[in-house]
Amino acid sequence: MADFPILETAGSALHTNRVWMDAVADNIANINTIRPYNEKAFEGRFIVAQSVRGDNNDPIGVGGGVQPVAVLFGNPAGRTKYDPGNPMANKDGMVRYPDIDLGDQMVQLMMGQRAYQINLAVIDRARDAYLQALNITGR
Repeated sequence: MADFPILETAGSALHTNRVWMDAVADNIANINTIRPYNEKAFEGRFIVAQSVRGDNNDPIGVGGGVQPVAVLFGNPAGRTKYDPGNPMANKDGMVRYPDIDLGDQMVQLMMGQRAYQINLAVIDRARDAYLQALNITGR
């Protein structure tokens, strides 16, 4: 059992949110990546997170947190676009773009940022509570 389980639980969420935001940032950075028609398009990354069981003997009842467990990839076919002036176009003038929606990625980024802020607030409030408890006991 951990000494401060709330800090470990919120810390695991911070890590998972950071991995999520990194994947979203990678998707946004590559949203205009053009590939030749005969190659796979950039495949967006999607993080799969899973809750971690807490210790069954834990009297406080705090869960074990969350962790990233897998990365799923988007459609390798992407979107095809007619762009005959592009140097990567095939003889028919077609190129591949990733099948990534910028609006969706911005929403994902905002959700990840907000979840990160919330977990930082949890850590801050728990730290304050632990410090107050130490002041009360005089240690």
